[in-house]
Amino acid sequence: MLYYLFDFLEKHYDIPGLGVFQYITFRAALAIIVSLLISTIFGKKIIAILQRMQVGESVRDLGLEGQVEKAGTPTMGGLIIIMATLIPVLLFAKLDNIYVIMLIITTIWMGLVGFTDDYIKVFKKDKGGLSGKFKVLGQVGLGIFVGSVMYFHPGVTIKEKNPVTEIKVQTEMVSKTTKTEFKEESGSIKTTIPFVKNNEFDYSDIMRFFGDGYAKYAWLIFIPIVIFIVTAVSNGANLTDGIDGLAAGSSAIIVFALAVFAFISGNIVFSDYLNVMFIPRLGELVVFIAAFIGALIGFLWYNTFPAQVFMGDTGSLTIGGVIAVIAIAVRKELLIPVLCGIFFAESLSVIIQVAWFKYTKKKYGEGRRVFLMSPLHHHYQKKGYHESKIVTRFWIVGIFLAILSIVTLKLR
Repeated sequence: MLYYLFDFLEKHYDIPGLGVFQYITFRAALAIIVSLLISTIFGKKIIAILQRMQVGESVRDLGLEGQVEKAGTPTMGGLIIIMATLIPVLLFAKLDNIYVIMLIITTIWMGLVGFTDDYIKVFKKDKGGLSGKFKVLGQVGLGIFVGSVMYFHPGVTIKEKNPVTEIKVQTEMVSKTTKTEFKEESGSIKTTIPFVKNNEFDYSDIMRFFGDGYAKYAWLIFIPIVIFIVTAVSNGANLTDGIDGLAAGSSAIIVFALAVFAFISGNIVFSDYLNVMFIPRLGELVVFIAAFIGALIGFLWYNTFPAQVFMGDTGSLTIGGVIAVIAIAVRKELLIPVLCGIFFAESLSVIIQVAWFKYTKKKYGEGRRVFLMSPLHHHYQKKGYHESKIVTRFWIVGIFLAILSIVTLKLR
């Protein structure tokens, strides 16, 4: 909102200095500062309210060290993350930008799904929370929305390089120069494959078996892929939220890398220099991402060991959904197994554990385990590692994976 106010004042009253609001980097800096202040200052007040309302975590005894002491710690702290993200976005971002609109809706959508789950657990005293099928329904609904916007909305475009040769005729000499122009393409569902030269891939190519005109059926494959990505990443973030600071810290690292991708892909100069896909209007997403990073880091102030508040599904499902949608928007969704490697490992550990247990129980009559406990962070807790050490080492791995992801801009 402030963007439009200062733009109006600059144009009509010629007030000096207001033009700085035109710069994405300046507004992103303001967004991260304000979100940090909101999450740290108002976060304390929200925690106090949750304590008065007795919104405490009920902990199942899994035999983990320090687990019993966590009982009664306020949950639903994801409200801090959501509030500290949306307020700076509403203040500093261009609210007519389709990518910003899509992320605002994603934040509210997944926040409501997670809040409903936490509400049932806390106030209805039902440890099962929201039924799994309703969670999946919420994730599928978001996937359909995001996939439809990315495919059908006219504001979602990419610009393809179109080399143009200029021929200049001079006296007894013909000179040729080549310049690069860009042609804008709407309805494109091209993405990028990491570590591969000439790495653009068009999902519509999967539909070639339809014959001529196959491209118009591309949404039939694209939307299910988006649904899978949104569901997988949001569940991965949810599984990662098991010990103090792990999910919020890991997510902040992931989102920082996505901010780099959004800034470069949304800037015609940098995208041309690095020879990456130029996506018009995507740069505005940096303002949203900056606010999101500030909210996550501010939340860590209260969530690091020993945690004063847990994010609950209100936070974890929202974080996962937002990360998935940003990755899809910047056309880096195929990089998710690397960039979101912590989420991926946590999810994979659960899948392996459950699958192996069922297989061995069927074959030998007794279920066997690969890990001492899943998700993966609980395995290390069972081995005797303090949760602060586990979190710090997971963060280090996350930083390595984020750097490796950013390096794919040139390493291909």
